[in-house]
Amino acid sequence: MYSGFSTSVTGASHIAQNLICQDFSAYFINDEYAVAVVADGHGSKKHFRSDIGSKLAVESTVRVISRFYSNPAEFNRYFPDNHKMVLRNIEKQIIAEWNTKIAEHYHNNSVTIQEKQNFNNAEFESIPVVSYYGTTLVTAVAGKNFSFGFQIGDGSLVGVFEDGETSLLIGYDESNPANITSSMCNSNALTMFSDFYTEEKRPLALFASTDGLYTSFGSDSDFLDYHAIITSRLSESGTFEKFVVRNLKKRSNYGTQDDISLSCVYNSELIKSNPDSVRKIVEEYKKRQMSASHNSTAKNGR
Repeated sequence: MYSGFSTSVTGASHIAQNLICQDFSAYFINDEYAVAVVADGHGSKKHFRSDIGSKLAVESTVRVISRFYSNPAEFNRYFPDNHKMVLRNIEKQIIAEWNTKIAEHYHNNSVTIQEKQNFNNAEFESIPVVSYYGTTLVTAVAGKNFSFGFQIGDGSLVGVFEDGETSLLIGYDESNPANITSSMCNSNALTMFSDFYTEEKRPLALFASTDGLYTSFGSDSDFLDYHAIITSRLSESGTFEKFVVRNLKKRSNYGTQDDISLSCVYNSELIKSNPDSVRKIVEEYKKRQMSASHNSTAKNGR
């Protein structure tokens, strides 16, 4: 029923400075649900292990969601009427799982001289260990009768639905209220999550991406159009993922120069059985492009 893909590309600025990619992405699919997840390690001075933190955040998320789905029938029965409480419990367990993995990694990997060289002793001693691994997290889950997702920190969740609607499932500003950088490493991380839940319509595709993608676009409408076009090409087996990777590298090179991660889960059967829905998505996109072109021509002709 579900298929998926995920990819992370190293930002142009990181390549120029010989830095590693701080992003990590993955997807997981079985007969009951599908998960798309990305994480963006902060990469700043005190977060010097954030590439590891992002990887552990993604792994923790997949593990916790699988635990909640250990009895699928019970979860599908209970979740719809109690989704707010359950989502909070999922988020709480992800934070706990991530902190456990962080503690294990730190225990097995002492801080090196190279990692400490950018700090004086007082600076280094003031940094909590968990901050070494600071990261954002963005997750979308498609179930049989509902979809849900959550995020902490910047990044985006986009849904493309059976009726052709393409929408941001969590507003970009909601994930970073008052311009505060929300992070898994914050002591009050649980209060910083934003989430969504819907059972009103079936998604053709759900996307999770790090902020390097969103900030490479000039507007929300252009960003959503991008996801609509990607969805229209999901049935192109063999060439699709290569197209996405090339495009993300181009966006980093000529846009934000940041790392970019994109993960997607999609209902392959629904896409194949509903060509009209996919066609509508493309037609609506073309109309918007023609309208934008016409408005630009009219404005320049004044």
